Amino acid sequence: MYYNQSCAAKGNYHGNRNRQLFIRSAQRAAVNIHKTDTSYEMLVFAPGRIKENFNLGIKGNELTITYTPPEGFPKFDWIQREYSRGGFVRSFTLDSSIDAGKISAKYEDGVLHVSLPLAAGKETASQEIKIA
Repeated sequence: MYYNQSCAAKGNYHGNRNRQLFIRSAQRAAVNIHKTDTSYEMLVFAPGRIKENFNLGIKGNELTITYTPPEGFPKFDWIQREYSRGGFVRSFTLDSSIDAGKISAKYEDGVLHVSLPLAAGKETASQEIKIA
């Protein structure tokens, strides 16, 4: 599984609103991923969001996670702002070791937990790369 920094170049956004969501997405929803014996576990840190406004979708081998804030969300004249509950788009490339049909997600305590089960018998090839 790989994070797609270049998903904007692939056309994974439509219109100005989504373009703004993508450009600002990296600072809006931090993601940690760890691997277990049976899955990849993704934690999307998105406190203060509404569960129903998340959308997870798979197109081809790409998993996209979006959040769109509700209409009429209050906007304040901030004196200082270090945190935002705005929208975001994050995309990840899934390799053949992921069983896409069994992906599950839950939003709890401000963290979207996405479980990406490994397909039985599909090991990801590994190799060591020398640094020149």
